[in-house]
Amino acid sequence: MSEKKEGTSKPKSRKSGSKGGDKDIAALFDTYARFGDRESDGTITLKNIDKWLKQADLLDKKGGVTHADTAITFSKIVKNKKRMDLNEFQEFIDTLARDKKIESTELTDKLIATGEPQMSSVTAPIKGGAVGRNLRRMTDTKLYTGAHKERFDDSGKGKGKEGREDFQENTGYVTGFKKDSPEKDKEKEDDEDKKKKK
Repeated sequence: MSEKKEGTSKPKSRKSGSKGGDKDIAALFDTYARFGDRESDGTITLKNIDKWLKQADLLDKKGGVTHADTAITFSKIVKNKKRMDLNEFQEFIDTLARDKKIESTELTDKLIATGEPQMSSVTAPIKGGAVGRNLRRMTDTKLYTGAHKERFDDSGKGKGKEGREDFQENTGYVTGFKKDSPEKDKEKEDDEDKKKKK
């Protein structure tokens, strides 16, 4: 079922004979395993397998593979686990191909021909129309006035807490006085006098 090199546990990487060229199933497996999954440790979930099969036009009425087929085959291979490694994935492909009466190499070639994962139904940025103009006007920090203007530096980057709050030196004297308080000035003079006497 799964092809293994003698003496090692790493699988042979299946290369496409027709469409994929130099891309192999192991590299794509790793890419699809990490796609949208922060916790991936080189293993793939059923959800990501379904994404891959759907992108390859295999998971629909045309391809003949359903979500139920993938779920059943997945549970046959990994039992109670939620993820499978590359060896188990190649066994998954072989089992799925056998159940659907498709050549395993044909299924692998279609997966390789699919290439990297692609985003679909991604929200495009608003560019034109009144909404776009208003959005640009409201988010352009150069047009801000008053207290809001102080929250950003010249490049438009936010200053954080420094831009929201006024920091004061609590010297204990009135706000407009530039020097230290008269008591501190007197203490400094006394210190200087003591040094001179010594």
